[in-house]
Amino acid sequence: MRHLAATTGAGLMGTDQRWKAHVGTQAPHNLDPDLFGPFGQVLPKGDGSSLRFLLVVPIPTIDETRPIWLVLWDDKSRTELAANILLARMTELTAHAAMARRRSAERHRQYLIERASATARIGIWSCTLPEEHLTWTDGVYDLFELPRGSRIDRTTTLAMYTPESARQMQALRSEAIATLGDFNFDAEIVTARGNRRWMRITATVDGIDGRPRRIFGMKQNITEEKQLAERTRQLAETDSLTGLANRGRFQARLDDLHGHRHGVPTGALILIDLDNFKGINDGLGHAHGDACLIGTGQRLRQCAPASALVSRIGGDEFAILIDGREAVDLDVLSSAIVRAFDQPFLLGKTAYHVGASVGVARRIDQDADTLYRNADTALYAAKSAGRGTWRQFRAA
Repeated sequence: MRHLAATTGAGLMGTDQRWKAHVGTQAPHNLDPDLFGPFGQVLPKGDGSSLRFLLVVPIPTIDETRPIWLVLWDDKSRTELAANILLARMTELTAHAAMARRRSAERHRQYLIERASATARIGIWSCTLPEEHLTWTDGVYDLFELPRGSRIDRTTTLAMYTPESARQMQALRSEAIATLGDFNFDAEIVTARGNRRWMRITATVDGIDGRPRRIFGMKQNITEEKQLAERTRQLAETDSLTGLANRGRFQARLDDLHGHRHGVPTGALILIDLDNFKGINDGLGHAHGDACLIGTGQRLRQCAPASALVSRIGGDEFAILIDGREAVDLDVLSSAIVRAFDQPFLLGKTAYHVGASVGVARRIDQDADTLYRNADTALYAAKSAGRGTWRQFRAA
């Protein structure tokens, strides 16, 4: 600036009347505070001291609480016209420089946002209302596995939601638009490349005079989080040896007889106890005993309907909960379970026969405890009948 203005000195001064930097001849001191205002000032003949010319221009800054001024001085005076032309020129140059810095700062800010969003797998989105014009950052394109910057519309992207997620999201979205509210929702999608993903949606509706004009927010890829939660849930609900449902999951489903919580009403309960298992476990060792239990789980899965919950509820005790929405012939199923154990287990190089006793109770109007007692009563009757058979509970 000093060279452009052809002055002997130039500097930057802050609000504390201290020089932040200066070049050229000695910087002036004790300048009139009134010179440092929101508009440029020029003294063509100097300030009455040794300075014969002084020009002060405010520099636009991002932080308005910390203004800075450009100060130019010279030992030669200027005409009033030349001084004002120079003031206008310096004001223009500082404004351009400030705008360039702001653009650079905005680009850097956007870059940092994009980097942070990519690291957190977050994308920013907005949708105008009622036009439904979508705008996405790169993070959302990546989440849906669509080419960055490609044309997008709500019809196409909504079709990538699974039906249940689309239904729930639409309901939440409609309510938020109607109330100028917001919502959070975890949705499942199938990407453009056919991959299933989970994303967390946050949305806020912006309006003018009570009319919705825009809905916007973030979308975050939470697939790994969901998968971890699902694995954790499965571990908590699964018998580690057989891979069947464990006692906790069985009890939760049994307690929900009508399916109000899990959506699957119970139609019947089948209890299975292994015959002669203790001799194998004690005589051959736990490794062979475990192999027998694993094989039992496999045979029960093959016998039971796909919709049934097959569980290991004790050492050699198993249970099957039948989906009440399906018509299942319990006599045929019970017989099939007993016959499945006619085939011996090959433990090591030796075949061992392990039978199964089966007790069945159909749910009518009893509670969970009563249904279990009824099935257990039927199981006891099967054992009393010589084992390797089945009995169904009959109310007296």
